[in-house]
Amino acid sequence: MSLTNALSIAQSALFNSSRQTSIVSRNISEASNPDYARRAAIISSTAPGARVTGIRRATNDVLFRQNLSALSGWQGQSVLSQGLNTLQIRVNGADNTSSPASALGKLQTALQTYASTPSNRTLAENAVEAARQVVRSLNNGTAAIQALRADTDRDIAQSVSELNRLLGEFESVNAEVVAGTRTGRDVSDALDRRDALLKQISSYVPVSTITRANNDMVLTTTGGVTLFETVARPVTFNANHTYTAGMAGNAIYIDGVPLSPGSGGNTTALGSLAANLQVRDQAAVQMQRQLDEIARGLITAFRETDPNGVLADAAGLFTWAGGPGVPAAGTLVDGLAGSIRINAAMDSSTGGNPELLRDGGANGAAYIRNATGAASYADLLNSLLGRFDEPQAFDPAASLGDSGTLLSYSSETIGWLESLRKDAASGTEAKEALANHLATALSNETGVNMDEEMALLLELEHSYEASARLLSVIDEMIGTLLEATR
Repeated sequence: MSLTNALSIAQSALFNSSRQTSIVSRNISEASNPDYARRAAIISSTAPGARVTGIRRATNDVLFRQNLSALSGWQGQSVLSQGLNTLQIRVNGADNTSSPASALGKLQTALQTYASTPSNRTLAENAVEAARQVVRSLNNGTAAIQALRADTDRDIAQSVSELNRLLGEFESVNAEVVAGTRTGRDVSDALDRRDALLKQISSYVPVSTITRANNDMVLTTTGGVTLFETVARPVTFNANHTYTAGMAGNAIYIDGVPLSPGSGGNTTALGSLAANLQVRDQAAVQMQRQLDEIARGLITAFRETDPNGVLADAAGLFTWAGGPGVPAAGTLVDGLAGSIRINAAMDSSTGGNPELLRDGGANGAAYIRNATGAASYADLLNSLLGRFDEPQAFDPAASLGDSGTLLSYSSETIGWLESLRKDAASGTEAKEALANHLATALSNETGVNMDEEMALLLELEHSYEASARLLSVIDEMIGTLLEATR
């Protein structure tokens, strides 16, 4: 081998060591960056020696796609669980202390106490006050549910705005990747940014990717709706600032196609947008319907009846906008829980007489039960107490069956929400574990291992020393050769 060839080999070795050291140093500096994929030099043999011909970026497409799906599932489940927890606290309170079921239990106790001493007006006042607490629980619950729906709309609007921004940024980075690939430039940094954007996008909607020539990428949802193809597709949503019971929320449109909400406690929602739709249009709506049915059941249970059987039943202790009529049995009235109120005829704060609860007659003399005005009369109070345990017809649209007692139905509303929250919490734990497992597996495949990088750096140091010694020997040989020709 000639001295010229030996010199070329030594020079290329030094150059390769320098390039590889630079790559390893970058790997080490980005070791804590979860969006960075490890780089490695591609070395090809040449005559003489070898040279770095490119940089290879570590990838695992299968794991990356699985990771995106797991992130979407975890985010959707987490948003649903948080929404259900908020619903429980706002409507039922901590440990369900402000729930309608709890207030109903107190009303039953107050009526039992009053029935035992019907001559005591203070106990009559206490019973009406307990009824007022039931009304307050239903009114406040309705207000809380509709406020939550409006809050969820604001969250959706912010998420849609952020998703559009991410898709716009994805368009720019994808164009950079395509242009760099066509010209043969290293696009590893741009690919890192594009993958990081995909992770962020998948937290809002589920993402499927198709890679075309020159690393060009097409994004669709798992349902096949296009999110990006050459240009970002619009995601649109019109938020409602306020909600009323029975009011439908607006849809989210991706490229003109409505996004479907998730369903179930262990939700099918992938991404936060579908989960927020589920909270707004399913969980909150069903909770409102259940409160409305409790309110209707109360008006029915405490209705006044004509002792002669001539006049129609009329609203008694509890009334509503349609009073003095009684709502139709088993038929949902949207917003009834928000409009139910104490009958003014029995409310002393408005000039009423609470003892009408004992005697009857809130709707006129024809409905009086205690015709003699006896102070010890308790038949009507006992009859009202018995209605707590009488079966009623309920609208199955509220998801709690079509019949039951008022007390059991109000308790089932708590059980329904708690069951949903339990499923959501267990689903969150499972999906979080899966997402973390896949993220770790992907990191092991494409991330930086400090031990390996330090070992490689030591090898490069030895290679550099060997190349430097070779150059030194060649220099001595060339010097000896020149000295000999003088």
